[in-house]
Amino acid sequence: MKIKENTHRYIEWIDPEEMHRTTLLWLSELRFMKDEQLFLNNLIKHYTVQLADSKIFGKSKVIVTGLSDLEKQTISLMKKVQAHENKLEIMIDDVDQIELERAYRDSHRVLTRSMDYYKEEYREIKSELFNLVSSVLKKEKQKRLLN
Repeated sequence: MKIKENTHRYIEWIDPEEMHRTTLLWLSELRFMKDEQLFLNNLIKHYTVQLADSKIFGKSKVIVTGLSDLEKQTISLMKKVQAHENKLEIMIDDVDQIELERAYRDSHRVLTRSMDYYKEEYREIKSELFNLVSSVLKKEKQKRLLN
């Protein structure tokens, strides 16, 4: 007796309403991060002289460049997520479009991974910036106490 190989692939069912909520959450998070990036840029501008100190210039340059790259990624991700949200109709119309629905689910998975990666990278850069500014503030405080 010959056993036929199963060529079917099981695809995790993701409810369209859940995908909609997730997409709206992503948009909200990205908008918040964009606003937060304005704050971080102001923080950098305020402490530019201290961050340009020769001892920490290399580190601060890497962080500022990373933040700038993240700003570009934020805009790009916002466009992708918004386009993804606009295509949700494929999932909720009463027409069976199996290939289009599968492609939509796949793009949702890809966006999920992209958002997770982006948020992790963003947290790291933000943490590094806060640590750097914190060390600058401590040095300034020490200088004031010595004078």
